[in-house]
Amino acid sequence: MNYIGSKNKLSSFIKQSITEVVGERKLYSKTFCDLFAGTGVVGRTFKNDVKKVIANDFEYYSYVLLLNYIGNSAVIQNSQIYLRQLNEIPPQEGFIYNNYCLGSGSGRQYFSDDNGRRIDAARMQIELWNRKGEIHAPLYFFLLASLLESADKVANTASVYGAFLKHLKTSAEKSLVIKAAEFELTGQENWVFQMDSNVLIKKIKGDILYLDPPYNARQYGANYHMLNTIALYDDFVPKGKTGLREYEKSSYCSKSTVLSSFRELIHHAQFRYIFLSYNNEGLMSLEEIQGVLKEYGRYDRMETDYQRFKADRDANRTHKATSTVEYLHILEKIP
Repeated sequence: MNYIGSKNKLSSFIKQSITEVVGERKLYSKTFCDLFAGTGVVGRTFKNDVKKVIANDFEYYSYVLLLNYIGNSAVIQNSQIYLRQLNEIPPQEGFIYNNYCLGSGSGRQYFSDDNGRRIDAARMQIELWNRKGEIHAPLYFFLLASLLESADKVANTASVYGAFLKHLKTSAEKSLVIKAAEFELTGQENWVFQMDSNVLIKKIKGDILYLDPPYNARQYGANYHMLNTIALYDDFVPKGKTGLREYEKSSYCSKSTVLSSFRELIHHAQFRYIFLSYNNEGLMSLEEIQGVLKEYGRYDRMETDYQRFKADRDANRTHKATSTVEYLHILEKIP
């Protein structure tokens, strides 16, 4: 899935860096927390190497993905049978088609008409199975995660859902095929939350805390509203040309609140090792981050060059460089 701030390409750098600090032999006994987990890439990277993973994200679509990739750790019986049934269900007009496809008269074109109907049919069937008690929670979230990722592959957007394209791009013209969101089998009992990170940090503790908060003013609730709508499949009136739903704004996406929120989080964190991913284009400066972390213990930093995420080719962008410097800030917190 194309995702703003995804650490997929940086996961090896992050894992190697954290392992060097903590020690490879010590990882197996540690509780690892990915507090701003997004699609769960970093938590998944450590899932096989630690005692427990705690994963959290405020957005519901992320929560669904995390429940599947982090929360699910054992074999789910008959999952392929249910996937096959979803792919064989006749297309049906529902909320997605009626509000986000051009043929419905909505004026929006996030998906082709056919794919909008296919998403609706699959989403309604998953909910029907769930209401009737035919599927349990692990299978429910596996099927939802599979639908979300597969729908994203045929979305008619420039990677994010802040706007749709005027004409169907080649990938959006392909028919939706729901593919399995396969997760690793570990037998762990991991924890997954959907909470404000600054609230959750006061309720948990562990050994390794990984932080990957938003870097800039782009709100994830707006940029990925379509995924939330498919995941929640609730009834609301989409707003404006882009069909937005109501969403809560993150304090980490505002220059006026980000530093105080960050300082509060570090203050309450009950973890020995804290790692923060942040780049040189973020709302917090390098000096501000260093200043906060040095208040709480021993500080260090690693860095690597990284290709910027670009959802479009807007010539008016503030940052036009093709790459950024990705910092991994390291704090060994002293009680």
